Amino acid sequence: MTKSFWLGFAAYLLPTFPLGYAWHLVVFAEQYHRLEMYRPEVIIPLGLASMLIQACFFSWAYPRLFNTERARWGSSAAKSGLIFSALAVSFAVLPVAAKYRMSSVVDFLTLEVAFTLLQFAVVAPLIALAHREPA
Repeated sequence: MTKSFWLGFAAYLLPTFPLGYAWHLVVFAEQYHRLEMYRPEVIIPLGLASMLIQACFFSWAYPRLFNTERARWGSSAAKSGLIFSALAVSFAVLPVAAKYRMSSVVDFLTLEVAFTLLQFAVVAPLIALAHREPA
């Protein structure tokens, strides 16, 4: 594994874990509680394991899918943010809304799509910087 892979891995994981924890378990905890779909005590190690897998995938995929030229990092970050967030919504948000009981599908979708957009607005530029070609 290259240095850029591990930097991209960290660029995903380090902001995602605290952002996810704060969003789901602090800031919007009451809204998620009202959805009546989550267990009383979440299993944080499972969430962290999911993030570790995601960090590996997104850091591995980024240089294979997007331009890593130094001058193009901004546009590549924007493209990756849009594509990766759409992918995340497709495998982590929509199936949950389709399969699980909840008091409001619309509220769940609103919370989770907003979180995913914020998450990738933060991590996509960091991953792009991690994989940017050196000067």
